[in-house]
Amino acid sequence: MTRRPALALAAALGLSALLAGCAVPAPQSTSEPTAPVGPRVPLTELVVADDPRALTGPSTALIADAAIEPVTDDPAQTLPTTVVSRDLDGDREVVVDDTSRILPLDIAGSIAATVFALGFGDQVVGRDISTTFPEAEGLPVVTSGGHAINSEAVLALRPSIVITDGTVGPTDVVLQLRDAGVTVVYVDAEPGLAAPSELARQVAAALGASEAGELLAAQLEQQLADVVAAIESIRPEAPEDRVRILFLYLRGASGIYYLFGEESGADELIEALGGIDVAGEIGWTGLRPMTDEALIAADPDVILVMTGGLESVGGVDGLLAEKPAVGLTRAGEARRFVDMADGEVLSSGPRTPAVLDALARAIYAPGE
Repeated sequence: MTRRPALALAAALGLSALLAGCAVPAPQSTSEPTAPVGPRVPLTELVVADDPRALTGPSTALIADAAIEPVTDDPAQTLPTTVVSRDLDGDREVVVDDTSRILPLDIAGSIAATVFALGFGDQVVGRDISTTFPEAEGLPVVTSGGHAINSEAVLALRPSIVITDGTVGPTDVVLQLRDAGVTVVYVDAEPGLAAPSELARQVAAALGASEAGELLAAQLEQQLADVVAAIESIRPEAPEDRVRILFLYLRGASGIYYLFGEESGADELIEALGGIDVAGEIGWTGLRPMTDEALIAADPDVILVMTGGLESVGGVDGLLAEKPAVGLTRAGEARRFVDMADGEVLSSGPRTPAVLDALARAIYAPGE
């Protein structure tokens, strides 16, 4: 399973990349950064519910701080460098000799976050609509709400290198940029908790800064390990007591309702949260349209959704009215929905540890 639109499914622990390979509309992310909630009690010190499966009511997962901290302020570079570009039609070698004007583009904002985390934020000249962290606020947006690249807007920025992953397009527009003399490098990290560190290495290689890439990858791997260990300390020990979780993609205006199953990236997210991936339990693989039968068979305790997606169906009330089968599940009966910003909930990059932390709080100790 890969995140490439050339395949049947495009999946990544960067939510939004999951949608690129399907006939699913891209999430309509806002250009507003997530409001930080400030310092928090460590996960290991939370007062968690005795039975998290019995909690009721919706909750929103908010990350503590949306800022991206660079792993180094002065990354060493070796240019020119020859890098493997993971093009949609196959790998190709690309020579990168100028990174003075970087344009990172993907459907979740993960590449931009990685570029900033590597210490190259001052060289970024534009952003996609999903890049919403504070350090990028003043940059011009070159993608639309549907995540389509505006080639004229891109060329006006005179980028020396575009780093993308095939989740924004159309592809022809990206190739036209290459034909116009812009260096274009594709990256491609497989879905899962290993994706952030792999993305760090690939983006760093494209910038001739492999040393910084290794530093960031090691940092992310440690942060993820720490968060997962903390979650393990607060989740129920017995498998039968663990929260049964389903990831549901909603886009009300288009009548789109998809379940995310095994190999979608959502499965590893749920497992890292100490839950049971009920879509995988019933044999659901990848992204598939929701059916009443599958939903009822899965019978989740908690349904994870994107904030924008939930809003698009009129909130919890609108969803239950539009899809009565949702109300027949334990989650529906208890109105137990956990939502998170579209560009964060499955983001694959430096924000992933913070995303896991925020989701764990919303699942085990909402309101804390």
